[in-house]
Amino acid sequence: MPDPSAERDAVEAESAFSHPAVAPDATAAYGEHPDQVVDFYAPRDGRDRAPLVVVLHGGAWRAAYDRQHVSPFADFLARRGFAVASVEYRRGGDLSGGAGRWPETFDDVAAAMDLLPGLVREALPGADTRRIVVTGHSAGGHLALWASARHVLTPDSPWHLPAAPPLRGVVALAPIADFVVADELGVCAGATAQLLGGKEHFDERRPYADPAALLPTGIATVVVQGRTDIVVPQAVAEAYTEAAAKAGETVGLTLLEDIGHFPLIDPAADACAVVAEEIEQLAY
Repeated sequence: MPDPSAERDAVEAESAFSHPAVAPDATAAYGEHPDQVVDFYAPRDGRDRAPLVVVLHGGAWRAAYDRQHVSPFADFLARRGFAVASVEYRRGGDLSGGAGRWPETFDDVAAAMDLLPGLVREALPGADTRRIVVTGHSAGGHLALWASARHVLTPDSPWHLPAAPPLRGVVALAPIADFVVADELGVCAGATAQLLGGKEHFDERRPYADPAALLPTGIATVVVQGRTDIVVPQAVAEAYTEAAAKAGETVGLTLLEDIGHFPLIDPAADACAVVAEEIEQLAY
């Protein structure tokens, strides 16, 4: 018998990936590597001082998936009146190989976030960098949570910030937010351990990379999760929100009925409108 969950996931993925890539209005480099770039999308209504949404794409931190697949989502947010910065970063392996590059994946996200205000002034001078919301899907949801928690890192970390980044909030979409639970569930074929350089480095490096270990952040955070997600199951999001509660922090958890992994970034899906509403609530 066919697995109805797998069939539904395939249909949702096909819809999300059916949209043609949307070219950005501008692209800027934040480093010398070809993957160290940010695409910018101006608000389609032309509004001035629009809030800035930073988008971090998913794809299990693997090279097979780049920012192109999330460009329709970035354009969707621009059509909702946001200025958008879609960040590329170095990834690793392929579908059958390693996920992420340690430490380059983290180096890149940290550098992009640190340099973003200056890049935005050049590329989108009308954007309001006092109202920044970071969002990301799946592995990108992990990176969004991590980027907002760098001030919680110990000072020996090269990514440590002395103070919390100036963000209005984070909207993490089906994020790989708890590495222990994700690894136990085999999320994305063991991608979390691969991101950290292998099982032998898991315990050593996890405190520097796992959002569930970097709490509380003091930054408004919402997780949006489909209840029927078989790629990054609901249990991962719940483990993160429970870790936050134990750390004395409230993280919003929006659970969407009959929604899997990919509708959250599919402009044709109602779930994508829910995501935009969550971003709007933090931005304004």
